[in-house]
Amino acid sequence: MSRPDVIVSCATAPVGRGGLSQHFAQMIREGRDAGASVHYLATETAPLDGVTGESIALAHTRTINTFTPVRFSRALKDHVANERFDRAAAARLEHGPTRLVGFVGKALRTFAVARAQGTEVLEVMAANSHVDNVRARHAEALARYPFDQSWLSDFQRRKTLKEYDTADVVIAASPYTRDTFLERGFRESQVRLVAMTTLPRYVPPDTRPDDGVFRLVFVGSASVLKGVPVLVEAFQRLGIDAAELTIVGGPATRGMRKYLDEAVARDPRIQVRPGDPLPHLQRADVCVHPSFEDGHAYAPMEALACGAPVVVSADTGMKQHVVEGVNGYVAPTGDVDALVDRLRHLHQHPLAATHRLDTVSEATPSP
Repeated sequence: MSRPDVIVSCATAPVGRGGLSQHFAQMIREGRDAGASVHYLATETAPLDGVTGESIALAHTRTINTFTPVRFSRALKDHVANERFDRAAAARLEHGPTRLVGFVGKALRTFAVARAQGTEVLEVMAANSHVDNVRARHAEALARYPFDQSWLSDFQRRKTLKEYDTADVVIAASPYTRDTFLERGFRESQVRLVAMTTLPRYVPPDTRPDDGVFRLVFVGSASVLKGVPVLVEAFQRLGIDAAELTIVGGPATRGMRKYLDEAVARDPRIQVRPGDPLPHLQRADVCVHPSFEDGHAYAPMEALACGAPVVVSADTGMKQHVVEGVNGYVAPTGDVDALVDRLRHLHQHPLAATHRLDTVSEATPSP
């Protein structure tokens, strides 16, 4: 392989499977659209116009996650997988690109090799806010709902801090994320803000249900960290009989699975539906994203693209796109009472199903 202008490296596939892979695909497109020669390293390859990719298979993952002590900790599973990918990606580098984009927790060894090979610019994509903000927000969530687990280990935190120090630039997907870095002493020149976009498949439906049912939809990993118990509590206190809550996505831990099973058993209006979120968003009266921390959050952006209003937490990065009383509301993080108030108000005063996604005017132009 000849020396590319840009290499983007991440332990996922660039095909829009969740937020991380969408961040990944967007970083690839950014380089391509700027006219650079781009190569990417990923756990899977996917067809992308004008971009070459290289797959890094992590052998024995199932064995490690099933038969070693790692199986007891979600955080250690994530850290071990990220570290294995980082080592493998570093070993694949033959010629340091002009610019290398890595993702937090997955790039420290790759950065070291790239720099030794002459890479001029190292950028780390912060899919979440500053790792110490993540740790604080997770601690608050799990203190209230201790049956789930954080994906952030202390190993991962220390590695991420070293990646921040090694990188020339931190890429932030929202002003919320950027501000958590500035609050911790980063200079504005060290943080590059990029505007995230939704996939073109998310469009308003021709018609919406008109049966009097108030439909709430959550999309994403069903976890305490994403605020799912806050949403379940708020839904059960709404006092609206003709209402249903659909959680599109599965639980990542046994504790969360047990919690959801019990919630569904108590209230059959709650449904857990893995699969494509598009049809659910196109039927939704509101998409709720009450996360304790989310550097960006694609699901509520996709809901807006589908013409559904949103209610998001103050710690959700895409809140910049919410215009209060026009396309949704921002609620204080973790506040069940506030969430109930906003949902009741939306039920009584529906917002017009209009597609409004403001651009990030503060975003630094792509290089």
